[in-house]
Amino acid sequence: MGLELYLDLLSQPCRAIYIFTKKNGITFQQHTVELLKGQHLSDAFAQVNSLKKVPAMKDGDFILTESVAILLYLAHKYKVSDNWYPQDLQARARVDEYLAWQHTTLRRNCLRALWHKVMLPVFLREQVAPEILAATLAELDMTLQLLEDKFLQNKAFLAGNCISLADLVAITELMHGLGCHSSLSPLPETGGEWS
Repeated sequence: MGLELYLDLLSQPCRAIYIFTKKNGITFQQHTVELLKGQHLSDAFAQVNSLKKVPAMKDGDFILTESVAILLYLAHKYKVSDNWYPQDLQARARVDEYLAWQHTTLRRNCLRALWHKVMLPVFLREQVAPEILAATLAELDMTLQLLEDKFLQNKAFLAGNCISLADLVAITELMHGLGCHSSLSPLPETGGEWS
C-alpha cells in the first residue's frame, strides 16, 4: 500500500499537509476524517491514531501523527525542492525555529479566536462573554505583532528568500485567525479587500 493521509481539510494542519503534497506532486490516498461528525473519535480511526486526532499518515506499515512530523517526513522522503526544508544548517534552523514557536503561540491563539468567535456561538450555540472575546483577540494581536517583528521583519517570507514549510504552516493558521478577527471584515458587495 502506498502513502495514505487521514485528513479533514477544515483543520489547518491537515490543509498544510494537503497543499504541500499537491504542490510537490506527491501521490497519496486520502481518507477524509470528518471532525464535525466525530469520526476522529471512532474505534476504526483509533487503530490509525490512538490519539484520535488528525492529521495522520500511513506509509506502508509506518504510522506517523502530528502535522510538523508528517511534513518533515514527506520533505525528506520525497526529496522536495530545497526551499521547503533547506539543507543549509542555519536556514533549516530558521524553519525549525518558526515551526517550534508557532505551536504554542500562533496556532493556539488563532484556534482560540476561531472557537470563541465562530465554533462556540455558531455550532454549540454558546455565546462567549465580550470581555473574554476581547482578551482573545488582543492576545491574537500581540501574537501577530510577534510574528511580524521576529519572523517576517519586512521580508516576503518567514525563514528565507522563498517559501518554506514555515510559510505554509503560517498561512494555513492565518486563514482562520485573521478571518475571525473583529477588525477584519469583507467589504460589502466588493468581494475584495479586507478592511
